[in-house]
Amino acid sequence: MPVRVVESNTPAQVSGTDPWNRLPLPPSSLLGAGQAFSGTQNVSNQQKEEAWRVNVQIQGIDLEHGYLCGTMEALNVPMADTPVITFWEGEIVDGKNYTFYTGKWEATREDDMRHWSKFPSFSPLQGQVESDGGRQLDLSNYPYIFMRWKEQYFVNVGTDCGLTIAGFYYVCFSCSDGSISGFYYDPNSSPFQKLELKTVNEGRSGFSFSSYELQ
Repeated sequence: MPVRVVESNTPAQVSGTDPWNRLPLPPSSLLGAGQAFSGTQNVSNQQKEEAWRVNVQIQGIDLEHGYLCGTMEALNVPMADTPVITFWEGEIVDGKNYTFYTGKWEATREDDMRHWSKFPSFSPLQGQVESDGGRQLDLSNYPYIFMRWKEQYFVNVGTDCGLTIAGFYYVCFSCSDGSISGFYYDPNSSPFQKLELKTVNEGRSGFSFSSYELQ
């Protein structure tokens, strides 16, 4: 959620059927409803270095349909008087419901490859993805889960808060330690803003957000 330039209310969509009839990705003990993560988002630009503290919590996950959702809380946003909470929906890249090609949100295939290739764990997959979007890859036992997170609305502030949710995040989740890395994409914002998160409540305890009612 970088500084506002433009806004978009494009909803996430579940697409297509699975011609290969593959099973969904296996659940990870560190990626489930109630799991929380904490870290930073680097929002630096040519004028200054800046990073926001960020908390994320998973609210729901449906591996069969490649879907998850959650909240994101940015804590030290200079232009906001309070932490800024957004609700996001995510697409899990499984080759069944979603591929590595976004196909919306102003992201071209070239944009997709530029962002996915930032993740070292994507390198072994890149050739197949460039061929067919990764539809024939078997990701069921891959030690990383790739996702897109799209913020849908502000939870506790108005749209005049000075931030934008027009873009989305390319996300890579490590199944081994629960760490998350991501890059924010919005053609009207600073490129490659990096999100870095670590799990903070293995076993779903020891961390909680401020109390806000979701719509």
